[in-house]
Amino acid sequence: MRLFVAIDLEAVIRQKIVRFLEGVREFVPEARWVSAESLHITLKFIGEQSQDRVAAITERLRSVIVPGMEISFRGYGFFPTAKAPRVFWIGIPSGPALAELAGEIDTGLAELNIPREDRGFSPHLTLARSGAGSGSPKCGKGDGPNSVFAKLQKRLAAMSDLDFGTMTAREFFLYQSVLSRGGSEYRKLQSFPLH
Repeated sequence: MRLFVAIDLEAVIRQKIVRFLEGVREFVPEARWVSAESLHITLKFIGEQSQDRVAAITERLRSVIVPGMEISFRGYGFFPTAKAPRVFWIGIPSGPALAELAGEIDTGLAELNIPREDRGFSPHLTLARSGAGSGSPKCGKGDGPNSVFAKLQKRLAAMSDLDFGTMTAREFFLYQSVLSRGGSEYRKLQSFPLH
């Protein structure tokens, strides 16, 4: 099973982002756009795990005690850089609470021999990926200047600052990612409250 931990979006925020996507998708038709129901804030990518490990992972996630928090969605950017874009994302300017949650999850799962993250937590909401390469924010082999998102970048530069609002996160989820011909489908396996 391919697993990850994430926060789901409130319906109002999701609807605003979907309306925005409907208006800009045409500028990069060759990109792989994230479906509305797949929008989430990834806190930890776990990767492939056997079915019998789910109970231990769930138990470890239950021990994470972090308060609920406000999360804003505004601004945008490209990974790894604007001149060599592979991923288009919305920014999530946040205080220390979201990073603390991601850190607690990372530390707890490391006790189950799930590798720790090798870079600092950078909250963002992925909207589209170019046809090639990974979704990693790091520069990779073969990355170089390209014009995949050029029309979109011009359109965004002409718009006012993007602001999709603020929500209160009250829980996070363990998800399973099921790969299919139409892309990944994300299934919620378990929810965990933020206290």
